[in-house]
Amino acid sequence: MLEDRPLRVLIADDEPLAAERLQLLLARSQGAQLVGTASDGDSAINLTEALHPDVLLLDIAMPGLDGIGVARALAAQNPSPAVVFVTAFDHFAVAAFEVEAVDYLMKPVEPRRLQRGLDRARAYLRSRTSEPQTGKSSSWLEEFWASDLSGLVRIAAQDVDRVSAERDYMRLHVGRRSWLIHHSMAALEEGLDPNLFVRLHRSAIVRKDFISGFTRNQSGRWIARLSDGTEQPVGRLYSDRVRAIAGR
Repeated sequence: MLEDRPLRVLIADDEPLAAERLQLLLARSQGAQLVGTASDGDSAINLTEALHPDVLLLDIAMPGLDGIGVARALAAQNPSPAVVFVTAFDHFAVAAFEVEAVDYLMKPVEPRRLQRGLDRARAYLRSRTSEPQTGKSSSWLEEFWASDLSGLVRIAAQDVDRVSAERDYMRLHVGRRSWLIHHSMAALEEGLDPNLFVRLHRSAIVRKDFISGFTRNQSGRWIARLSDGTEQPVGRLYSDRVRAIAGR
């Protein structure tokens, strides 16, 4: 059983020094053992198919097939390994989310951060084996990766109060904090669960239970009152959403 043995880990990185550092950190970590290393995307796929690792520590920028391509190819395996990306670049975070990576580590990797990534991978593998197989996972966005002063942070979609557009970026508001992600409003509207979120303006999506009420301004346009005391104007093209929420 997974609980009774170390995680079997495969490292895929085309930089010898980076791969060596990961090997040293892995040797000092708890509950993990190295089963192989690969220096390019094709080798990573071949070794994964041959060795069946539990976890893949995967660089993104590699010659030939990059790490995102490797993760997509391995997703078809049953079972597929938990993917932890290890990279020097933070702008791949959205793509990493799309291929359901369990963590995203920035180089140079700190020992505690690697251990946390391995712990997340074990938790992911444990939940995957314990949950009943329904044949289809949720098609809605469940989480986001966003840049933070400490690196990257994972944000659960259900925790997002509202989303506002800022040029080519979207700002996720969670309580008093907010993060920018490189996404489009149209993609977010399509990806977020419509039972939880509603688009009220061309530049705003709001979680439904974050709306405390609606009023009209002097021009007769709807204004959404939000739980934090702020207001969100409702675009004319989206006024039907107000009636749908209010059941009218």
